[in-house]
Amino acid sequence: MPSGAHRGGPRARPRKQIVIGRVLPVLVMAVTVVADLLAANEERYDRLLGAAPALAAVTWSVRGTVLIGVVAMALGALLGVTSEDPFFPVIAANMVALAAVTVAAAWVSRARLRYERDLREVTAVAEVVQRVVLRPLPPRLGPVDLHLLYVAAAAKARIGGDFYEAVHVPGGVRIMLGDVQGKGLGAVETASVLLGSFRAAVDEAPDLPALADRLEEGLGRYAAWDPDSDAAERFATVVLVEIPDDEAVARLLSCGHPAPLLQHGADVRPVPFSDPSLPVNLSALLDSGHHVEEVPFVVGDRLLLYTDGVSETRDRDGTFYPLEERMRHWVDEPGARVPTLLHDELTAYADHGVDDDVAAVLVVRQP
Repeated sequence: MPSGAHRGGPRARPRKQIVIGRVLPVLVMAVTVVADLLAANEERYDRLLGAAPALAAVTWSVRGTVLIGVVAMALGALLGVTSEDPFFPVIAANMVALAAVTVAAAWVSRARLRYERDLREVTAVAEVVQRVVLRPLPPRLGPVDLHLLYVAAAAKARIGGDFYEAVHVPGGVRIMLGDVQGKGLGAVETASVLLGSFRAAVDEAPDLPALADRLEEGLGRYAAWDPDSDAAERFATVVLVEIPDDEAVARLLSCGHPAPLLQHGADVRPVPFSDPSLPVNLSALLDSGHHVEEVPFVVGDRLLLYTDGVSETRDRDGTFYPLEERMRHWVDEPGARVPTLLHDELTAYADHGVDDDVAAVLVVRQP
C-alpha cells in the first residue's frame, strides 16, 4: 500500500484475544480444582469442568480441544474418587457428560477451522479482485501527490460502490472518483464497468467531455450485453479531473458529484460548478453537453475529491459532518496524514458508525 493510503477491510483476530482464548480453558480447570478442594463437603464444583472443552473449541485445534476434554475428565475423576464420600454412579455420570461435551466441542472446533480456512481463501480472492478492480493509487503521478482514503461499508468487504482511478497520460494526469447508486454486489459490478471504460479511454479521449461520454457509452454497452444485470438500472455520480504537467490549473467535470474542495494557502472552498452534468446512465434524459470548470492549481495547492459517504455522515442530531470546516483545520497537516485524520473523525462523528462506502482522494500539486 503506498504512503498516504488508508483502507478499511477485514482484520485478523488480535493476537492478544487468541492468547486469552487459549489460556482460558486451562484457567477454568485450575480454578475449578482449587474451588473444589477448598469447598465444604456438601459443595461440589467439578461439574464446571465441562466449560473447559467448550471454551477450547473457540481457539484450539480439534486435537487440542480433545486433549482439554481428556484432562478435564481426568481431573473430574480424580476429584470424585478423592472426596470424603465418593459416589461412583455420580462420578460415572459426570464422566459421560464430560465425554459428550468434549465430542461436541471437537465437532465445533472442526467446523470453526473449516470456516476460517474458507474465509482465508475468500479473503485472498477478494484481495486479488481488489488489486484488479481498485488498484492502489501510486503516491506520485506527474506533478501531483495522491493520498487515498477508501472504506467499504459492507462488513468484511474490500470493495464497495465507490471507485477511483488516476492515470498519467501524455501531458498530464487524469483522475476519476465516483459513487454508484446503492450498495452490494450490483454496485461493485457497475463500478467495475466504469473503471474498465475509464482505463480503456483515458489515453485516447481528447478532453474530459469525451472521456465522460466514453463512460456513458461503456455502461450502455454493458447493459445491452447483459440486460438482466443490475448495472443496467443503476446510475453513478462521477467527478473527472485533469491536471496538466505544464499549466498551473486543474480542469474538472462533474456528473452529479459533490463538488471537490480546493485549498489555496489557508483558503478552502468548493470548486464552483456552474453547469454540472447528470450522473452517468441518466444523461440520456437530458441531451446536453458537458461543461468543464478550470481553476488555478499552483504548487502547494490541494484538491480533495470525496464521495457522499464523507459529506453525508451524520451525528446523533442528524447534523452533517462539517468537511469544509475540518479541511480548514488541516491546512498545515502533511497530505499523507489527512486520510487518517478524516477516517478517524468520520468514525467518531457518525452516530451508528460509518454505514456508507467512503472514498476520498487528496491531490497535492508539487513542483
